[in-house]
Amino acid sequence: MNKNFVFALFTLIGTIVGAGIFGIPYVISRSGIIPGFFYFLILGGLITLIHLFFGEIILRTKEKSRLPGFAQKYLGKKGRTLITISVLVGVTGALLAYIILAGDFLKILFSSAGGFSSFQLAFIFWLILSFFIFRGIKIIAPAELFTNLLFFLVIFIMVWFCLPKFNLANFTFLNFPNIFLPYGVILFSLVGWSAIPEIMEILRTSEEKRNLKKVIILSTLIVLFLYPLFVLAVVGVSGGKTSSDALSGLIPFLGEKIIFFGALAGVITLADSFLVLGLYLKNTFIYDLKFSKITSFFISCGLPFFLYFIGFRSFINTIGFVGTIIGVIEGIIIILIFKKAKELGNREPEYSLKVPSILLYFLMLILVLGAVSQFLY
Repeated sequence: MNKNFVFALFTLIGTIVGAGIFGIPYVISRSGIIPGFFYFLILGGLITLIHLFFGEIILRTKEKSRLPGFAQKYLGKKGRTLITISVLVGVTGALLAYIILAGDFLKILFSSAGGFSSFQLAFIFWLILSFFIFRGIKIIAPAELFTNLLFFLVIFIMVWFCLPKFNLANFTFLNFPNIFLPYGVILFSLVGWSAIPEIMEILRTSEEKRNLKKVIILSTLIVLFLYPLFVLAVVGVSGGKTSSDALSGLIPFLGEKIIFFGALAGVITLADSFLVLGLYLKNTFIYDLKFSKITSFFISCGLPFFLYFIGFRSFINTIGFVGTIIGVIEGIIIILIFKKAKELGNREPEYSLKVPSILLYFLMLILVLGAVSQFLY
């Protein structure tokens, strides 16, 4: 296992584990743990496959591109238009969610200072990270590794302090009226395919690219271990008082000092994910839509904060909507591109998945039914 493998692994984990982890305890506390963990099982397997499909698409294509570019190449203009709309809505929504949550976490961090509102602190967060995106400054792989290890350490410390206060009676096993609530949030929290083109910048040689499949599978397993552990700890302590950001609801039980470190780790991982997705969106406009760098920057960074400014500030609603939109549009488009790339790809891939067509159609059906359930809910 070389260093580039480790860096690639933590780049993908760092993209997947963003704002979504803090919304999962709330939705599972409302739906019950049985439907919640059912979604983990089904959507975890589905998203792992889609990540693998996207990885193979990139490996089968000589040209450097992002998802809209691949849609143009393999599905034509209509595919590109649809995926461009989805990327714009999905990534913008994700960046909006990071801004919302960052304001809440920074409010916890600076609660003793007073005088600062969540809005003001969210603006500072956005302003600083927008500057980095404008300059094209990435979080380098060693820093990605450090931030992820720090975040995991704090999460495990919080879990440790939750154990003495854990009470099984705090769990609802099944709450039928809210059975569909976790779908969009959990889907949002598992998606990380925007990082896969960036990972290809780390795995440079053909030998290293063979490890892409392992990187995707291992990162998913780590995430699917971390999320349920975090959910059990938070809901097992705060129960029906679980907050939409997971942390503020724990303050009466764990105290402000422990939650301070949780909020600090949260801000770090939010900043990490904001940079990765912000740069991804900016590069999508530059490489695939041929916009100028200045225009790409103003759209990618300006639009999320504009939405926040005019009043879109519900974290759960935002990530639930974004997760559903990304899943049903981008997920299906990636599956369709995967089918075409098998036939029309112009490069020999380092790995090739043998997937029957019936399975591909079944995966698309799950995504469509999930989206329908969200809109009906």
